[in-house]
Amino acid sequence: MADQGAKKSNAKGGGKKKEVKKETGLGLSKKKDENFGEWYSEVVVNSEMIEYYDISGCYILRPWTIAIWETMQAFFDAEIKKMKIKNCYFPLFVSPGVLEREKDHIEGFAPEVAWVTKSGKSDLEVPIAIRPTSETVMYPYFAKWIRGHRDLPLKLNQWCNVVRWEFSNPTPFIRSREFLWQEGHTAFATKAEADEEVLEILELYRRIYEDYLAVPVVKGKKSENEKFAGGLYTTSVEAFIPNTGRGVQGATSHCLGQNFAKMFEINFENENREKGMVWQNSWAYSTRTIGVMVMVHGDDKGLVLPPKVAAIQAIVVPVPYKDTPMEEIYDACLKTVDTLTKAGIRAEADLSDNQTPGWKYSHWEMKGVPLRIEIGPKDLQKNQVRVVRRDNSAKEDIPVSMLVEQVQDILAKIHENLFNVAKEKRDASIKVAKTWEEFMEALNQKKMILAPWCDEQEVEEDVKKRTKGEIGAAKSLCTPFEQPELPEGTLCFASGKPAKKWTYWGRSY
Repeated sequence: MADQGAKKSNAKGGGKKKEVKKETGLGLSKKKDENFGEWYSEVVVNSEMIEYYDISGCYILRPWTIAIWETMQAFFDAEIKKMKIKNCYFPLFVSPGVLEREKDHIEGFAPEVAWVTKSGKSDLEVPIAIRPTSETVMYPYFAKWIRGHRDLPLKLNQWCNVVRWEFSNPTPFIRSREFLWQEGHTAFATKAEADEEVLEILELYRRIYEDYLAVPVVKGKKSENEKFAGGLYTTSVEAFIPNTGRGVQGATSHCLGQNFAKMFEINFENENREKGMVWQNSWAYSTRTIGVMVMVHGDDKGLVLPPKVAAIQAIVVPVPYKDTPMEEIYDACLKTVDTLTKAGIRAEADLSDNQTPGWKYSHWEMKGVPLRIEIGPKDLQKNQVRVVRRDNSAKEDIPVSMLVEQVQDILAKIHENLFNVAKEKRDASIKVAKTWEEFMEALNQKKMILAPWCDEQEVEEDVKKRTKGEIGAAKSLCTPFEQPELPEGTLCFASGKPAKKWTYWGRSY
């Protein structure tokens, strides 16, 4: 799945871009079940979601992608405003002194930080970092703005880009050197308030995946090894890609505790004039969400879009027959689009006369449009349209008089079906393992493994060492909030010590 482009980027920003086979501009040369990585690379290009750029690990996000991002952004932005969270914008650049203030934090991000070292041909006296995340950018100003309890809570969010100079296996949407995200940063007087917000935000992330992208996720807590560097604890929504047997950290909501408050001296005076440190959270989701959607729903015809995020929910295609005059058919297509649009359905007509209906069908299937509406002479005679679903290719003739109601119903059914099919595949990939032998067998079968664990960092490190190989080591994905019963006397699958919890394990992106 990796970008096979430049593994090294030369000083001039060169590097070869991925060559994607496009014999006719339609159709995929790779199948999802046979060569997932190449299939994914073809789908994101041929569906016009991205274009490869001449710097490895960087991608052009085309309008088809941005429309999906904007839909999710509109939902999330409205929800956080209900929580009295306000949008802001902080600079892209970070001074070394500020970046390095929190030791654990910078150690976690150091390998990924990109630095500006020149201005024109002159070396900068002090290099400037490009933000990999904004805790250290924002918190000196939290310390300036927060003085007393009336300044709390302080709840900010910014929509921006970040840069993480990853060198191993860049993959569109999933692992890129620059990506779009939102990052929320909040400060509270009490831990209870911070804890409550962590879960509120995590539920919004679940809704993005399940209610908009039709992707099932598990809500849970990260291990101490996998939590955010410098934070108190991390919660996440975890997706799983059955084709590759890899988990995907879908979005994270962190409680930072008081560690950053201590480092940046973010103190306040309470009602009793007692000094205290704030409790902080940070939380983010990114364009990675879109890559997960492509991987989960895409098929050998291309992209499959859930209706809620599709830029076009219904594409109307005229179907000529022999010498039938086309004006009447075109008029019916435009009228159909107008009727659907007035009802709030995103619809367009493809009236181009230089391609056959069959070509158009393949083109819009590649782009993942949820519903195709065909109108030919017989449909005009019967005062109906034919609708074809992208998710399962089911065809149905519906009367024009029932157009809006039935299209709305079908779009809802498409979302429901996409989610249910994805959940069935995900659930079929989950395997319970109570011993090391069962764990290794499941890992080799590309499973998402639920195993009893003693919750010791050294044991997780040992699991990583023992499973290290060409396709990557296994690690804990999350400890689900919904815990199955843990019978007394259950032992850890890896150490044989008494187990404390059930945890999901597997390889991950």
